[in-house]
Amino acid sequence: MVKYMIIGSHVNFTNEQLLGSTKQAIGYGATAFMFYTGAPQNTIRKNLDAHLTEEAHKLMEENGILLKNVICHAPYIINLANNKEMEKWQFSINFLKQEIDRCKELGISYIVVHPGSAVGLERNVALQNIIDALNFIIEEDAPMILLETMAGKGSECGCTLEEIKMILEGVHSKNIGVCLDTCHLNDAGYSLQDFDALLDQVDTLFGLDKIHCIHLNDSKNPMGSHKDRHENIGLGTIGFDILYNIFVHEKLKDVPKILETPYIDREYPPFKQEIEALRQGKFHPNLVEEVKEYYK
Repeated sequence: MVKYMIIGSHVNFTNEQLLGSTKQAIGYGATAFMFYTGAPQNTIRKNLDAHLTEEAHKLMEENGILLKNVICHAPYIINLANNKEMEKWQFSINFLKQEIDRCKELGISYIVVHPGSAVGLERNVALQNIIDALNFIIEEDAPMILLETMAGKGSECGCTLEEIKMILEGVHSKNIGVCLDTCHLNDAGYSLQDFDALLDQVDTLFGLDKIHCIHLNDSKNPMGSHKDRHENIGLGTIGFDILYNIFVHEKLKDVPKILETPYIDREYPPFKQEIEALRQGKFHPNLVEEVKEYYK
């Protein structure tokens, strides 16, 4: 059994803010977690409570969760790739800057960002828009932006490692990194079966030192489907053995692994059971029933 690995899941950010997120992560047996500072689909944000943040930091320390392994995720409504409507593009830039400021206030070191979608623009133009936006946004003393690898749904940018490399090379600052998403990589057409070969490709293109987060998700879809539909660990087309290999991979041992797998029946979070399965290194074929039984 793997007793200590940096593993967690997406958790909620509700009335107790970061303190509530921390409590939820502890309940799942996590040593890391990821959260949004508000609903990912809108701009409504509550002022941060410094007392709750302080209590959260204290609770993390008491339960073996290092602050550097807590990740924020930027809202989905941010699109840095499309500037056909300049006001909307500027809104995305300003809103991301605001989210980064909130991360700074919370003491968070990393924020994951979807690069954006071209939506009618030529791809190279869209990629340059992302670069221009990031060069405006990124500050050296701020939380690091992590570009998430995407599945290629619609006109998503960042669905190839070469596009991620292009963005990284266009950004002047070194305060930028990468979040690999296993479902997205699979759906984008990358085989995870020979993960060492994929890591060699990553290392050649932009370096393993750029990877600061892994979204560990199974997929409902075959490789190359470009659909982006997550599945619970071991119940999808990637499979438990491949995901476990990524979980325990020596070259990624210091990188937080974050589960974004779907709730069972859209009601019951599976994260406690999935974390246990990964720590045990044993596929739980009856995961759905285990989760339902746990929440009875």
